Amino acid sequence: MAAPIRVLLVEDNQVFCEALELLLGLQEDIEVVASVGDGNQAVPAVREHQPDVIVMDYRLPGIDGVQATRAVREAAPNIAVVCLTASANLREVDALYEAGAVACLSKDQELDEIVAAIRRAVGARAA
Repeated sequence: MAAPIRVLLVEDNQVFCEALELLLGLQEDIEVVASVGDGNQAVPAVREHQPDVIVMDYRLPGIDGVQATRAVREAAPNIAVVCLTASANLREVDALYEAGAVACLSKDQELDEIVAAIRRAVGARAA
């Protein structure tokens, strides 16, 4: 069996973060290696935990998801970023893609869709 996909969560809503961590932890091929609640903590967490994929919120304290995605992609270009947001308009979603996100999903999407996006992100990262 291949090594699990290492995921870092960058999410300031503690309840949502814990629920997502629990649900992703049920997947045999995904391991949540850490979670942080502030955009400024994303790059240090990447350096410490070496994830394959980051699941990034858009609205964060410190720097927002666009700035955090850009910073992560500059610091570690081989890490894929999947954005997960409760509310982002089209301009904000475009900015996330421009910053280097490989997917942008709504927090109310089915878990299967979020998991599939994480799995696809690993493939996009390898391409």
